[in-house]
This record gives sequence, structure tokens and C-alpha cells, in this order.
Amino acid sequence: MAKAKSPGKRPQAGSKPQAVAAGATVVVDPIEPKKPRTSPAQFFSQVRAEGRKIVWPTRKETWITSVMVFIMVVIASIFFWVVDTVLGFAFRYIIALGS
Repeated sequence: MAKAKSPGKRPQAGSKPQAVAAGATVVVDPIEPKKPRTSPAQFFSQVRAEGRKIVWPTRKETWITSVMVFIMVVIASIFFWVVDTVLGFAFRYIIALGS
């Protein structure tokens, strides 16, 4: 049964290979071959093909999402205004106790 190789165990460049016992079979870990270069025309063709796969949201989905974002901004701003006001009163009260 062959032992599974982990991907992080590749020999480093410039390292010396280990000695192999006589009669042992040597398994060479092939390094990935270089990918062929892509011409600019092929690149833009692939970009257009990937662009056609995009599923854009409908107007209704965009509108609903925008309204939800606006509502969350209003809720967050009210929350932080209340927290700021309460902390301001508490700070003034603590300072007034000391004077």
C-alpha cells in the first residue's frame, strides 16, 4: 500500500537528495509542468465567457436590498446616538460628583 504524500513535503530547491538503498524503487515527485502562455485575445475571450456566467440581481432585488441597507443604517445611527447620549450623561454626572 502506497503512503499518501502531503502537499507541503516537496523538496526545496538546492537540497541534496537522500541516499536510496540498493534495489529500492524510486518514485519521482514530478513538479507541475509550466502552463502554456495565454495570448491577449484568448485572455479577453475567457474574460467575456466568465462575464456571461454572472447572474445579475433584478431591479426588485436591488431595490429591496437598498431599502434594507437604509433601514439598518437608520437603526445603527439611532442606537449609537442613544449610547452616546447615555454615556455623555453618565460622564457629566461622574464629573459633577467630583467637583
